[in-house]
Amino acid sequence: MDKYKHTSSVDIWLSHLFYGGGEGSLDRLLPSVNTSLSPRKRTTSQCKSEPPLLRTSKRTIYTAGRPPWYNEHGTQSKEAFVIGLCGGSASGKTTVARKIIEALDVPWVVLLSMDSFYKVLTAEQQLLAANNDYNFDHPDAFDFSLLVHTIRKLKQGKSVKIPVYDFTTHGRQKVWKTVYGASVIIFEGIMSFADKELLKLLDMKIFVDTDSDIRLVRRLRRDITERGRDIDGVIKQYNKFVKPAFEQYIEPTMRLADIVVPRGGGNMVAIDLIVQHVHSQLEERKLRWDMAALASAHQAQPLPQTLSVLESTPQVRGMHTIIRNKETSRDEFIFYSKRLMRLLIERALSFLPSQVHIVQTPQGEDYEGRTFHGKRITGVSILRAGETMEPALRAVCKDVRIGKILIQTNQDTGEPELHYLRLPKDISEDHVILMDCTVSTGAAAMMAIRVLLDHDVREDKILLVSLLMAEMGVHSVAYAFPQVKIITTAVDKKVNDLFHIIPGIGNFGDRYFGTDAPPDWSDDDMDEPSC
Repeated sequence: MDKYKHTSSVDIWLSHLFYGGGEGSLDRLLPSVNTSLSPRKRTTSQCKSEPPLLRTSKRTIYTAGRPPWYNEHGTQSKEAFVIGLCGGSASGKTTVARKIIEALDVPWVVLLSMDSFYKVLTAEQQLLAANNDYNFDHPDAFDFSLLVHTIRKLKQGKSVKIPVYDFTTHGRQKVWKTVYGASVIIFEGIMSFADKELLKLLDMKIFVDTDSDIRLVRRLRRDITERGRDIDGVIKQYNKFVKPAFEQYIEPTMRLADIVVPRGGGNMVAIDLIVQHVHSQLEERKLRWDMAALASAHQAQPLPQTLSVLESTPQVRGMHTIIRNKETSRDEFIFYSKRLMRLLIERALSFLPSQVHIVQTPQGEDYEGRTFHGKRITGVSILRAGETMEPALRAVCKDVRIGKILIQTNQDTGEPELHYLRLPKDISEDHVILMDCTVSTGAAAMMAIRVLLDHDVREDKILLVSLLMAEMGVHSVAYAFPQVKIITTAVDKKVNDLFHIIPGIGNFGDRYFGTDAPPDWSDDDMDEPSC
């Protein structure tokens, strides 16, 4: 036993696994590793190459979340259900989280790891970390203020930026990941229960209790293969920081848990009980998109002052006559639609802020004119029909930036859902022209505005432009977002039982792109999410 003198019980156990051979050999648990020092692999808290979704046998689950549910007032009436998962390092928290997600079978979730919220190390702390002398298992290692702020915004259904932490450089990458709120938010980390403000945000607290020997083997496997660390350094860090931190900070918080899950992800009995409870909570919090409520909310109300309708000159009236005529050929439909779009965009630009600007003419005289008073103009089209308005915007706004939003209706629930989003950087500083060709109920437009607000675009800097709107859609948008300016070429009074604008223009996208509308098409249909 002389060779084990002055070593801990963990070192003795590991020595037996490495050198004692037999069935307990660590070789069968870990891949072959060169124990000499080697360059560390570049690993991050979130793999950028992985798509933000999880596929199960039943459905695709979007793990980047989705925009918040809202009612006819444009507000969210129910917060997301937040589950906190705590447990020792390598206890299987992420495995339990994924098992819960799969068993829940809901399409929109957020899985958030505490690993993303390590503090950025100073130069001195970087040296300590390189020698495995920095304590990453202490509460002070985490940015709790950013963590609480992030989860609070997610709980409210707002989008957030999540830092991507690099475990080899011990710093945050320049590019952060955008995540939306969801029906369920699962947050996991070793210090999930260590902050009072954080605890207040958790609707359900779960502690994953796994045997310490198993946790150590998992940590060795992870840190050696995924984080490029050597065995001696991992063992040193475990003995010096990980094990004491678990005993001092993590294990005592087990008493705060609503449910303790022994054996981690393999305990399906516990996971089934958790899923049943979450399902019952989601049922209580459920907010259906109530189209009928939206339709009746503003009947017989005067049109809002935020609405601007292009003057119905003989020219405008004539173009409407052509594009509304079901006998109009596709070429003519496109030609006159583009003419109207150009007029519409020019009208919308007149509502942008301007300031006096004096220039000198070629004759040497001063001319008092106007110039745009703002940082930038960005156009955002609601796919697919809104994309047809982009050329008109580009024709009159040089170097305008363009973003795109795809909103589809869930055929089972009738609720609008965000499926694709590409917005320019720093859009929060811009005046945004939101483009859709037809607006009937206002559902897609309201969700698109909600997305822009979630990206910190000011409400009074959003202009919604549409070739044709129904009064119902105008009222819905104006009531929910009273500072948004609405510009259109015409407003029709009615919407029928299928939520088609009456007299309307038909399915704009199909007429423009030459595709066939399904028999039960609606202005809210997905490829044509103009609603």
